[in-house]
Amino acid sequence: MTPFICAKGTAVAFLEDDINTDQIAPIPTKRSLMPDYREMFFFRARRHADDALNKEHVLNQNQFATPAIFVTGRNFGCGSSREGAVWTMQAVGISCIIARSIADLYRENCLQNGVLPIELPDDQASDLERRVIAANGAEPFTVDLRSQTISGPGGADIRFDISDADRTRLLEGLDDIGMSLKESAAIADWEKNAQATSPWLQHAQRAPGTEPAR
Repeated sequence: MTPFICAKGTAVAFLEDDINTDQIAPIPTKRSLMPDYREMFFFRARRHADDALNKEHVLNQNQFATPAIFVTGRNFGCGSSREGAVWTMQAVGISCIIARSIADLYRENCLQNGVLPIELPDDQASDLERRVIAANGAEPFTVDLRSQTISGPGGADIRFDISDADRTRLLEGLDDIGMSLKESAAIADWEKNAQATSPWLQHAQRAPGTEPAR
């Protein structure tokens, strides 16, 4: 997993609540083992009923073609645990999602894929939304995980909270397996001690294809 240090670039405001994973990454009619995740990104929302591209939709405007930061409303990413709904974000360049609240499963999928999920209280969220709309893609915003700050035009830096464990995993580029392997020495010591003190708990080694004694 690629470490996350900071996101700097265009911020886009998509201020809707209860956006679910099927809206973020609709399953295409043509199933493929290698789908175009960039094309899937809010596929239905960005089109009219006749499937023609809606040029007025914020996600189709030229200044938001490759956003780095996605600002949205409450309960973002609800619905199914669809990891592709994070991959579509990454496919268009988004590495940070800032919302008033984020669904738990979606938040975990973000952390497992190197995307920083941030939840802001209403007063800070309103301030950031106002600033992002005013900038309209003309000036960049920066989200720095080391200092835990959001900076950009139109106001002072905004500080955000994140747990030490989540901060570490993103800064070091670690998924759950990587986090466990950080303790590999302690795990090996425990196994060695368990073999010495509780040998009856250990599985006997046997040749492939042989049956255990009855």
